[in-house]
Amino acid sequence: MIAELISIGDELLIGQINNSNATWLAWEVSKAGVATKQITTVSDDKQEILRALSEAWKRADLILVTGGLGPTKDDNTREALCEFFDCGLIENTDVLDDIHFFFSKRGIEVSETNRRQAMVPENCSILRNKIGTAPGLWCEKQNKLLIAMPGVPFELKSMVENQVLPFLEEQNTGNYIIHKTLVTHGLGESFLADKLKDWGKNLPSHIKLAYLPSPGIVRLRLSSSGNDQQGIKKEIYASIKGLKKIIPDNIIGVDDETMQEIVGKLLKNNNLTLSVAESCTGGMISHLITTIPGSSQYFMGGIIAYDNNVKIKQLKVDSSLIAKYGAVSKEAAEAMASGVRNLLQTDYSIVTTGIAGPEGGTAKKPVGLVWVAMAKNDKIISKKFLFGDNRERNILKTSIAALNMIREDIV
Repeated sequence: MIAELISIGDELLIGQINNSNATWLAWEVSKAGVATKQITTVSDDKQEILRALSEAWKRADLILVTGGLGPTKDDNTREALCEFFDCGLIENTDVLDDIHFFFSKRGIEVSETNRRQAMVPENCSILRNKIGTAPGLWCEKQNKLLIAMPGVPFELKSMVENQVLPFLEEQNTGNYIIHKTLVTHGLGESFLADKLKDWGKNLPSHIKLAYLPSPGIVRLRLSSSGNDQQGIKKEIYASIKGLKKIIPDNIIGVDDETMQEIVGKLLKNNNLTLSVAESCTGGMISHLITTIPGSSQYFMGGIIAYDNNVKIKQLKVDSSLIAKYGAVSKEAAEAMASGVRNLLQTDYSIVTTGIAGPEGGTAKKPVGLVWVAMAKNDKIISKKFLFGDNRERNILKTSIAALNMIREDIV
């Protein structure tokens, strides 16, 4: 089954929001054996929607549409579908009941604008929306299927997971798309590619290798498809076995694992606790750690020691040390690590201090200079990094590097 995705919304075209729906949806349907060949984004304009529908209809078996099903005048997907399938709008009592129930739980009367969402193309079935007001639309014609769904991410995900994916999995006649991803750290994309050049040349021709770089992390995705699910998996795992011999120290996780998730598991499994003191990362490490459910079991807290007075008063860093070496120094980082660990009484502490940029650098201490220190028992380890001149990337790469120091020590 070949699919095309159509995302509707002016906010996507002007860059106001990222099209995360399309990214997520394409990945989910691939796991059901459906290959997405094109993703199109169009404005909230009926003629543009019709044009996209007509072009996708020529190429795909399955068209997945997101957005434009809301109650306001700029939501034109329903009207476009009526014209495309040559039908009118009718009020669906099930949808209307869902809308009334949705608003009654909140003590709100249903307005005429909200009631408009119960008007659906008469040639389409509905996918009921239990957590929102816009129903999904299921339209079949000429042995092809179009499914239109809300653009609100959590409504879309619920509808896809509970109604669309089960159908696609039932329709799968034996075509499997297999992905396996390895998470790496410590080598940039180009250096990694050079190191894996010969290995990549020897991959079976039907296994595709993709490099997915992000600050501090490069994911290696191996993909293949076919009718023999177990055979495909066996070949991919054999390729991974060879890869692990080449970069054993750089592979830190699999699939969607994040650095904070990997470190969190290590801390939890070893009954260890962590505290942080952040200067240049401004709380990013604490944020990453606490995105993981259950992180309260090992993360005790952190201090954003942005100003030197906080380093001195809260972390007990000697003011003369800062005067002599500066706040961005090995000595200051190690003193901060010791200070926050003693303050919060944890097994581990991690500290960052640096010049995130784009201003503040000097010839001796350029933008991108970072010191990261880790304290454990009587041991303090510090590392110096030079990350570049992009503030956002510097903050994220520093945070990943800091968490990795803990990972390396526990592993």
